[in-house]
Amino acid sequence: MGKNRQAMIKVTAKATVAHGLPFVYQENIFGTSSQSGLSDTVQSRFFSPKAPTSGGWIWGAGPVLLLPTATDDLLGAEKWGAGPTAVLLKQEKGWTYGVPANHIWSFAGESGRADVNATFLQPFVSYTTKTFTTFGLNTESTYDWENSQWTVPLNLTVAQLLKIGGQPVQFTLGVKYYAEKPDNGPEWGLRFAITFLFPK
Repeated sequence: MGKNRQAMIKVTAKATVAHGLPFVYQENIFGTSSQSGLSDTVQSRFFSPKAPTSGGWIWGAGPVLLLPTATDDLLGAEKWGAGPTAVLLKQEKGWTYGVPANHIWSFAGESGRADVNATFLQPFVSYTTKTFTTFGLNTESTYDWENSQWTVPLNLTVAQLLKIGGQPVQFTLGVKYYAEKPDNGPEWGLRFAITFLFPK
C-alpha cells in the first residue's frame, strides 16, 4: 500500500490551472440589440504526472468550475457549476495536438434561468515556428443536454509570443465560424487574447 501511495503522490504532484476572464461583444443575437462586457468564467485545474508517458503523451484530470462573472444577464447563464475535466496532448517537432474535455452541471444560481448540463470538447492542432509564432486550428464544441443542441465553432488562430520587460506575453488573433449552432446563434466571430505566462 505504501508503494501505491507513493505512485499516487507522484501522479498528482503537478497541478496546472487554466482560466481566463472573457470579454464579449455581440449584436443581433437577441433581437436587434447588442451587448458587451464580461461573460461567465470557466476555470479548470489539472493534476498530471511530472513527465510525459513513454509514448510522449501528456495528460491531466481534475475539476472544472463555472463562475457567474457576466456583467450582463444576456452574456452569461447566471449559474454556478462544476464537474470533471481532462486533457490529453502531445508535442513533437513544433506540432502540438490533443483534446481537452469537460462536463459541467449547475448547482446554484438564478432560479429563473435554465440549468446548465453541458459537455465541452476541444480537439486542436497547432504548429509553432522557431520565432514563436503559433498557427492553430480547433473546435470548441459544446453539447447542451437540456436542449439536445450542439454548438460547433471552428477557430483559426495566429499567436505571437513576445517578452515585454522580461515578462513572456502571448498575443492571439483568430476568426471563428459556426458549423453548428442554435437557431438564434451567430455565424461568425473574432477573437483577441492576451496571455501572461509564468514559467518556472
